[in-house]
Amino acid sequence: MNHLPEPARVVRLPDGTHVYTDQTPATLQSGPQVVHQHIHQAAPDRTVQRLALGSGVGAGAVAAGVYFGPLLVGVLTAIAANLAMLAFIALILGWGVHTVVKSLGSPEAGQAVKNARSVSRRRRRT
Repeated sequence: MNHLPEPARVVRLPDGTHVYTDQTPATLQSGPQVVHQHIHQAAPDRTVQRLALGSGVGAGAVAAGVYFGPLLVGVLTAIAANLAMLAFIALILGWGVHTVVKSLGSPEAGQAVKNARSVSRRRRRT
């Protein structure tokens, strides 16, 4: 086991406290210590997978995140597009039915609508 560093030496000072002795040469201690730190930010679609790997989750969970993440986005987009199309079709059909009923209405139907309005107004007042 010659490749391991020497264990830290502990020295007892005259006042009775213990401190570590520094084994590094004096030339390295003379200047300020410079630390080079490289910070990398993961792409948004890979952040969850890197967090999963860092927390000890297995490769199966990471593969599921890689596969099902974009798949879920695609499915939700398709559902939203379908609902928008259905709402548009319902709007068009409602407008068509309203137009047909309005154009085919007779004077008796108009009088019935007026009677229904007057009855509902009377009920609101009382």
